[in-house]
Amino acid sequence: MRRLAVAVLACVAGFGGTAQAAEPEAWKLDPVHTRVVFAVSHAGFSSAIGTVSGSEGGLLYTPGEWDGARLVVEVPITRLDLGDADWNRAALAPNLLDGDTHPTARFVSNTVTALDPHRAEVCGDLTLRGVTRPLCMQVTANAVERHPMPPFRQTAGFSATATLSRSAHGLDAWPSMIGDTVELRIEAEATRASRSFAERLFGEAQAGPTNHDTTAPGEQP
Repeated sequence: MRRLAVAVLACVAGFGGTAQAAEPEAWKLDPVHTRVVFAVSHAGFSSAIGTVSGSEGGLLYTPGEWDGARLVVEVPITRLDLGDADWNRAALAPNLLDGDTHPTARFVSNTVTALDPHRAEVCGDLTLRGVTRPLCMQVTANAVERHPMPPFRQTAGFSATATLSRSAHGLDAWPSMIGDTVELRIEAEATRASRSFAERLFGEAQAGPTNHDTTAPGEQP
């Protein structure tokens, strides 16, 4: 009996020394059900509210576990909608978002800090108008389950909030008319993806942004 107990303990110790944590699951953002909402002061009278639809990207995430979680998102700035065609053109003009030169914004996570099984702080780099600056988001995992509508795919849903300074990204025109603080709210859904999708996505993210200026306006590179 003693020899049997020793053998069992040895096996447990052996497995404990070689066991590895499971890889986080790969998910692909659903651009139809992912939207960025932003609000910025309009001359102090009200907050102008706009949306950007069609974001793409993916994440690594295991439900209830934030260890190893990662996120890469591409936001099509040219799909911005402030509810008025003239406002949209003004926002995308060269002196503001410069949509022709910088049609997308990009967020790549660096750290994910769990607050509880369903909430985490996700910090990373946001590249907007060609300037990369740190950004932290407060993220809530709403649900991870089989979608009730065909094709009944396994779906994960998230909500997030963040705040950024537009001038930090070079959007400093019209300071008396447009507030500097931009409030963000993100609603996102993602479906299970292949490991090859994740490897390609995060491999490209590791390479870093292309042709992006990481210095603030007026700084020397």
